[in-house]
Amino acid sequence: MPLPHREPLPSPPAYGASTLAEVMTSAAAALGVDGFRNALALPSSKRIAVVMVDGLGMALLRKYAAHAPFLRESLDSARVLSSAFPSTTAASLASLGTGLPPGQHGLVGYDVLDPAQGRVVNMLGGWDDGVDPRAWQPHATVFERVAAHLPVVTVSQPRFADSPMTRAALRGGTFVGADTIHAQIEAAAEHLAKAPRTLMYFYLNDLDKAGHRHGVDSREWLRRLEDLDAALKLLARRVPPDTLLLLTADHGMVDVPPSQRIDYSERPELVEGVAHTGGEARMLHLYLDPALTSRNRDALALRWHEAFGSRAWVLTRDEAIAGGYFGAVADSVVPRIGDLLVLAREGIALIDGRRVQPGAFEMVGQHGSLTRAEREIPLLTLNKPAGGGSRRGSSKGAGRG
Repeated sequence: MPLPHREPLPSPPAYGASTLAEVMTSAAAALGVDGFRNALALPSSKRIAVVMVDGLGMALLRKYAAHAPFLRESLDSARVLSSAFPSTTAASLASLGTGLPPGQHGLVGYDVLDPAQGRVVNMLGGWDDGVDPRAWQPHATVFERVAAHLPVVTVSQPRFADSPMTRAALRGGTFVGADTIHAQIEAAAEHLAKAPRTLMYFYLNDLDKAGHRHGVDSREWLRRLEDLDAALKLLARRVPPDTLLLLTADHGMVDVPPSQRIDYSERPELVEGVAHTGGEARMLHLYLDPALTSRNRDALALRWHEAFGSRAWVLTRDEAIAGGYFGAVADSVVPRIGDLLVLAREGIALIDGRRVQPGAFEMVGQHGSLTRAEREIPLLTLNKPAGGGSRRGSSKGAGRG
């Protein structure tokens, strides 16, 4: 049954128009590769480098712009995009890498139910041995498709070279591993200088790690932002003049105080009838016992609404799919989505203490929900490339985008 909402639900991401899923496909079109649509109207270029800063939401960039003077120069012309839904790394990076909404690529949360095994599996750093990343996400990636026409390079930490996440959604082209941000800047500049035409993906995650551990209002997070700003200023100076250098992010982040990190498993009325819990602390997937009657399912949903409806949105799988939050949803992906979804609206984190490590309750920075702070991400142009062409807003070919 549809649940009442004390606050209206935000609109779903505008897949196909202004989300992270359009960044790489638009870049491919701007490079002149057939089969891609330039939904973001990027200028035509010979080289495009997309810097992905994990955790740098638009609200954070605006709030702390004084700590990032180089990035601040691009703020006035910045575009605001939406992350994928949920606003979490696995879903967003998969949308970036495939050009598809989560309902198509199937990475619909941090950890989600694998219907074939009947257990919850991680979609980021701890994939289950029983899950084949290429089978879970079978669509060709943007990198694979572009690599048939021109060089594609990923610059990131070596440990991500053959990670399950890379194999699922970011496979294709050449991987260049470097451990420090300065080594990564050097590698990126070197590879851009070598190729007359290329698409580069450059992933940075130190800011996200600092936010989770210390919070986005911490001195540690601000130091990472300052380091990032200096490094990107150096990169902008080093890239060839006919390179378009872009920056985006996968999600924002909010700080949650210890008193609001709630172990909902201590409330029997909220977990009775729940077979599996997944997602993250600000966007729960609740998978109900298949034997539960419709009446009992409705009663459980109402109990969640009564418990957290003033601080969260509670909606059913059917509501989420009909509302377009995951985009068009493939039949194989439907059972990976929880029967009930609980999306934090205020500063709370909802944690299943039965299945997480104790460290989960120490995490300060959180994300996953639909608040603007979590879902709004920047698209910045960090340089003024020489010799760029006109903007290209129309379709070229009949490919996805």
